[in-house]
Amino acid sequence: MTTPKSVAGRLFTLLSVFSEQRPSANLSELSRSAGLALSTTHRLVNELVEWGALDRDDEGRYHVGLRLFELAALTPGSLGLRERALPFLEDLYEVTHENVQLAVRDGLEAVYVERISAHNAVNVVTRIGSRLPVHATGVGLAMLAHAPPDVQELALHSPMRTFTPKTICTPSALREKLARVRREGYAVSDGQIELITLSVAAPIRGPDDGVVAAVSIVVPNEGTDVASLVPAVRAAARGISRALRAPSAVRSPSRGTPT
Repeated sequence: MTTPKSVAGRLFTLLSVFSEQRPSANLSELSRSAGLALSTTHRLVNELVEWGALDRDDEGRYHVGLRLFELAALTPGSLGLRERALPFLEDLYEVTHENVQLAVRDGLEAVYVERISAHNAVNVVTRIGSRLPVHATGVGLAMLAHAPPDVQELALHSPMRTFTPKTICTPSALREKLARVRREGYAVSDGQIELITLSVAAPIRGPDDGVVAAVSIVVPNEGTDVASLVPAVRAAARGISRALRAPSAVRSPSRGTPT
């Protein structure tokens, strides 16, 4: 990791050490991973703790603080959208008692901004704030199929991460899949992230009729009747779309190509 020269850059570098795989770190780990001197790391970490960006536990390990969660809730990708979508997500959950997810697109990634899950629902790898590539997820395919042409072309010509033998990994397969999503009005991602799961997703449209998000349910792959799930998912997407078109709705636009 290249050590930035500015103070702000060093703070961001420290925060970027944390991930789903590394939810906590001690001072030495932060110093080593960020490429900063231990004294510099100590000073900057203390400032982050004082501001609330980091918390320190009794064992001397640091975790991401609630202050960052509060700021994240204000992003255009979640503000307004989550509040207006939640009643429809809850309805979809009550009908299916499966994993229900809401996501927005950030470049070529689907960012999950809300999730409802039953205790006995199939295990999923996603959580609020996590990201997965659009080519390998139901919500991602539902959004990418209606993304601007330049975004679609970027997806078609970018490396496609493979998770399972079923993951879409060629431009021709992705192009065919996107055409089918546009034609049918929903997306099915069958065993692309984990072989045991299947996702059914539908696009959510904003005030200008552009696709701004997607809703999905994730169910066990084996023995699932996809056709029986599609109407409920599409109904939820239509309901959220209508709610976003209400006069007081806050628009939640998807971002364009990644920087």
